[in-house]
Amino acid sequence: MSLIVLGINHETAPVAWREQVAFSEDAARAALPALMALPGVTEAALVNTCNRTELIAAVEPGHEGGLVDWLHAHQRLTAGSLDPYLYRHLDGEAVRHLFRVACGLDSMVLGEPQILGQLKDAWRLAHRAGSLGTTLERLFQAGFTVAKRVRTETAIGRHPVSVAYCAVRLAQESFTDLAGATVLLIGAGETVSLALRHLEEAGAGRLLVANRTLANAQALAHRHGAFALALDEIDRHLHEADIVLSATGAQVPVLWRGQVEAALKARRRRPMFLLDLAVPRDIDPACAGLEDAYLYAVDDLRLIIERNLDQRRASAHEAQALVDLHVDSFMAWWRARGHTGPLRRLRAQGEQARAQALAKARAELAAGRPAAEVLDLLAHTLTNRLLHGPTSRLREAAEQGDLGLLEAAERLFPEEPRG
Repeated sequence: MSLIVLGINHETAPVAWREQVAFSEDAARAALPALMALPGVTEAALVNTCNRTELIAAVEPGHEGGLVDWLHAHQRLTAGSLDPYLYRHLDGEAVRHLFRVACGLDSMVLGEPQILGQLKDAWRLAHRAGSLGTTLERLFQAGFTVAKRVRTETAIGRHPVSVAYCAVRLAQESFTDLAGATVLLIGAGETVSLALRHLEEAGAGRLLVANRTLANAQALAHRHGAFALALDEIDRHLHEADIVLSATGAQVPVLWRGQVEAALKARRRRPMFLLDLAVPRDIDPACAGLEDAYLYAVDDLRLIIERNLDQRRASAHEAQALVDLHVDSFMAWWRARGHTGPLRRLRAQGEQARAQALAKARAELAAGRPAAEVLDLLAHTLTNRLLHGPTSRLREAAEQGDLGLLEAAERLFPEEPRG
């Protein structure tokens, strides 16, 4: 059995390709049974965030290539078109990769904590789909454990650096008077929630929250002193926004060029700052061609992110050491799984010896033999049956000079301390 991670992320592919591979939650839910139906796939999970899409699977040897073909076909892409952007990690490297992802060491923003919640979402989805077995269940749990240790034992997460944080910092640098600005946030997920918190701390002026589900927008707005809007109300308020920040799970843009163009006319060409933190993109890329519209997508945040990473980089080495420690532990368990046959056979033989000896003892009791004699016979019979095989093999090992088996026996049956 092989462990494999197949994926595409912000390091290997531009956003235009990442959005073609991205799965919505509903699409991921439907995809898991299709993955499990592939020849040789015994366990599967699917991780999807704004910066990565990854298939994690336990696969029988020789079937690893089927995942690449499936991804192309499922996402209706030309065969081989993703090959320049895909990465593949096998066995120990797959484990190391997942642990690094869980700790935020593979994120665009080093050490960002949101990815752990997204991994837990992927685990829950696979759990409900019945596509997790012993191996991936243990792999995810080990990933959660190492991420927790990195958070508590290193300083990598103590400085507020996230995509939402960097977006707000960029807005601060672009608007000398953030307190006088109106900010429209589209979406009600974790990224928008974080952005709202950072905007409050930065002293932003008027805050508007728009979402497809008005109740979710109202709940979020209430916590941050903002005004809630339904998504279909955006056109009436877009011209009021100096800054628009969008992060939804929509598969098509929620804000088109025509809408932004109309808002700019109503603003009498006062500039509008557009931050698109979603993949697939929420804001029509054509908006970048509008005069007085300044559009930034997730990939454009790289420079400001780099300026805020120095403090976290110092802790990355400590975090990587913890990752390596947990990789070694997981791989030791993984290798041991392939050698459980002797243990199962030993237990089965012991159960068989117990059943036979007990049946014989009951027969002796039924025949009227004294209980003390039957108990003695039971103990003697059981001892002989359990020890006959091992003692015969050890005797043969001694005669043939099989030091490996003899040394293993010394570890299995150490001499009892006296006294």
